[in-house]
Amino acid sequence: MSFLADAEFSAYVCQTLEDPVRLSGVKIAHETAIPSGTYPVTITMSKKFGKLLPLISNVPNFSGIRIHAGNTTADTSGCILVATSRGKHDDIVDSRTAMKEVQKRIAAALTNPNDVCTIEILTPRVTTTETFKIAT
Repeated sequence: MSFLADAEFSAYVCQTLEDPVRLSGVKIAHETAIPSGTYPVTITMSKKFGKLLPLISNVPNFSGIRIHAGNTTADTSGCILVATSRGKHDDIVDSRTAMKEVQKRIAAALTNPNDVCTIEILTPRVTTTETFKIAT
């Protein structure tokens, strides 16, 4: 089971994939989608991936949430995967292309030291076409 959605990053729309949404208050480490809300996003060095990636902060009971490329829930451990389109099952495809565009737009929103970039997660559900968006 997974959570598929559409995402909008400064007018760039892509697909997303997360771990499943759980009942309110239920969290299984590395297997639960982050809850609805607006969270700050920065770009920092990921020790796991060895490169700069967006990091979502201030999510209750979560830490180390990244936005990165991947195609199935096996590629996420509580992170948000992005891609250009949905696959035939619970998967997404062409994730590296989408990731380049998403990261470029987040970086552009953070060009000045005092800039704040946020991500808004809108009502996650297991099957959805809801979106989340980057706000500056």
